[in-house]
Amino acid sequence: MKLYYTPGACSLSPHIVLSEAGFTYELEKVDLKTKQTEHGEDFNAINPKSVVPVLELDDGERLTEGVAIVQYLADLKPEARLLPLAGTLERVRVQEWLNFVATELHKGMHPIYRAADAGEQARDFYLPRFKAALSYVAGQLQGKTYLMGEQFTVADAYLFTVLGWLNWINLDLSEWPVLQVYQQRVAARPNVKSVLGAEGLLA
Repeated sequence: MKLYYTPGACSLSPHIVLSEAGFTYELEKVDLKTKQTEHGEDFNAINPKSVVPVLELDDGERLTEGVAIVQYLADLKPEARLLPLAGTLERVRVQEWLNFVATELHKGMHPIYRAADAGEQARDFYLPRFKAALSYVAGQLQGKTYLMGEQFTVADAYLFTVLGWLNWINLDLSEWPVLQVYQQRVAARPNVKSVLGAEGLLA
């Protein structure tokens, strides 16, 4: 398998899952500004959506959309316990979290990040809703190690990825101590630390 990624981008989530599940895989770095891969390929020809992540399977098939990729990977390695079995309530709970992170946090951050283009009024409008979403997550993490309790799942890989972007919008996690501790806990996992090192994010 090969993961097309950009350091620190949403491709970090499937990168973490690949490592946590023990897959053997290759990495291909993508410059999202030039749309070129590190080996000079036209990334738009690889993914017409023009965004990472892309997971290229051994048979040449390519998967896009991080939420879909992490679930596919987790199902290939059920022994890693990164996703509960299909048909269980726990599985749906993880999917709830994946959707919440995707819509309320990942996409919810976009208009704040783009405030320079959209105007400060956009930031003032969207920031309270985004902070309310963070407060919800913080409340749900009270007394828990991870989103689902003691078990690290694909939803944690995604949440950790998005929390790493808060500096892009000049938002300090100190307002939510439980999220600070959670971020540090996930970052300390050996496989996560290895992935952060591979992407040059440890500094």
